Amino acid sequence: MNNKKIQIALPVFFAIAVILGMFIGYKLHSNMPISKSFFGEGNRNKIDEVMELVRQRYVDDIGLDTTADKAIEHILLDLDPHSVYIPTSSLKEVNEDLEGKFEGIGIEFNVFNDTVHVLSVLNNGPAFKAGIKIGDKIISVNDSLAIGKINTDKFKSWVKGPGGSSVRIALERDHSIFTKNIIRGVIPIYAIDAAYMIDKEKGYIKLNRFSGSAYEEFMQALEKLKNQGLKKLVLDLKDNGGGILDEAVNIADEFIAGNQLIVYTEGKHQPRRDYLSKRPGLFEEGELIILMNENSASASEVLAGALQDLDRAKIIGRRSFGKGLVQEQYSLSDGSALRLTVARYFTPLGRSIQKSYQNGTEAYKEEIINRMHHLNDPNADSLLEKGSKKYKTAKGKILFGGGGIWPDEIIPMVTSFADTSINKLYTNNIIGNFAYRLFLQEKNKLESFKSAEEFNKEFNISSDSFMNLIRFAKENGSTEIVLNNEAKSFVALRIKALIARIIWNDEGYFKVLNGADKFFIVANSKPNN
Repeated sequence: MNNKKIQIALPVFFAIAVILGMFIGYKLHSNMPISKSFFGEGNRNKIDEVMELVRQRYVDDIGLDTTADKAIEHILLDLDPHSVYIPTSSLKEVNEDLEGKFEGIGIEFNVFNDTVHVLSVLNNGPAFKAGIKIGDKIISVNDSLAIGKINTDKFKSWVKGPGGSSVRIALERDHSIFTKNIIRGVIPIYAIDAAYMIDKEKGYIKLNRFSGSAYEEFMQALEKLKNQGLKKLVLDLKDNGGGILDEAVNIADEFIAGNQLIVYTEGKHQPRRDYLSKRPGLFEEGELIILMNENSASASEVLAGALQDLDRAKIIGRRSFGKGLVQEQYSLSDGSALRLTVARYFTPLGRSIQKSYQNGTEAYKEEIINRMHHLNDPNADSLLEKGSKKYKTAKGKILFGGGGIWPDEIIPMVTSFADTSINKLYTNNIIGNFAYRLFLQEKNKLESFKSAEEFNKEFNISSDSFMNLIRFAKENGSTEIVLNNEAKSFVALRIKALIARIIWNDEGYFKVLNGADKFFIVANSKPNN
């Protein structure tokens, strides 16, 4: 156990020792022997015994549920970084993310100057049908005032609710206040951010998660691109943290012929289970490039690892996260849940995806940060130096196991990410808030562009806008902002992309951002096979 764990655990051990000491003192004082009869006959878990003693004998009222939650979390710390306890209060939101939907009104919002602003409105969603527009300010929700130091989680709870129920919202637009009654509905959490043709033969799909709707959305996107002449696909899995295994398996199936091993799982209490392709794929023959980075994890690594093992895809980017543990979710009696690791993922060649967690959870998390210390040295993070087991594909490509999926072509990290001024601008979402303000100031001009491509080509962030950005940052607590030419280009691109997102949603965002994205440029420059 490392020092940090000991420091965390000591108060718990001390509290348990004090409680037991109090109980022993009480029994001795009463001349009553301690025996298992206090708990009844049979073998009881020590944790159950201590909790029962605290409940029946402790001197003060305490939140025993909270104490139990903390005890469970401490137990899980000794297992692996991905076995987690999900309290009842968080379970619904966690499940919504996996299911790919929730019930609400269909807006994105942010709080500026103690006022809730509508940043986007889901097309044909409840808020859209009620006439809510980007830039509207929300004054109240039912009888709750939405002005002041508003907590975003609390605001979400006000607008979310069962589909078919009504919510009354007061808004301000162009200095006029009005009220709308909105009927809540099912709001999709889309897995596909963008799907468009780069040119007559090359297409691009951005997949952000493997939720319950990922495969269905992917098929719709792929079919659309196929109908437009798709022969080469760039599948973007950067920052995709994973999700449901079956969704990844089904997507992999569309790229390969039937009856091929995609992934297998195996654990101490779970026998090996093979996941095979089952049907002819929609895109078995076209060229496939996958983009990944250090935040691509779990199901993303399953999909990329399978297609790399089978010589079906070329991977461009950086080594993936390295999460190859399978979790199953178990419901507990109080409505909470335990997401427990029960097996490991293995690629078709038998490669383990999981990186080491033997040095504890903190070291496990810091491993990603340590990679950033070698921003422009692609070999510094190489698995080759660590004597990893080698694997050979049918076409003779050498691959390595453990610690994530290693790309076929490495894209070093952008040095701008290390710029202190840029980090300050990301604090409190200054770049995002400024982009929204700029949109409102130049709304008529910006909405006159017919497409994201036209906007990206003709609109530029002016010198005056940069001065206003620095002024805005200082007003929000970020001082000493100095941007060199590289940093200015980096910031300007993101402001443009965020404005495009307001007007053309996520697809507009990626059409602008990809124009200067090194991953995308390298993938797009590769000639068709």
